[in-house]
Amino acid sequence: MFKYSLIKRSEEMAERPIDALDKAKGKKVMVKLKNGDEISGILKALDLHLNLWLDEAEIQKNDTKIKLGTLLVRGDTIVYASPVSV
Repeated sequence: MFKYSLIKRSEEMAERPIDALDKAKGKKVMVKLKNGDEISGILKALDLHLNLWLDEAEIQKNDTKIKLGTLLVRGDTIVYASPVSV
């Protein structure tokens, strides 16, 4: 019985918030930074510190989008990151 409960518990933990973001690799994500900026781009990679590697990154400044290209966003500057539904 103890072995079963460990297996059951690990299955429940399989879907963490970072797993949802990991499934978004190759898709567009939106990232809100602590300074209020919003960046969007194609998620190429991430790590457990939530450092994000984005391609085709753009930042929204006022009513203007500025293209940044490839960008590494440091995880400790992020308020939230979310896959963009198209």
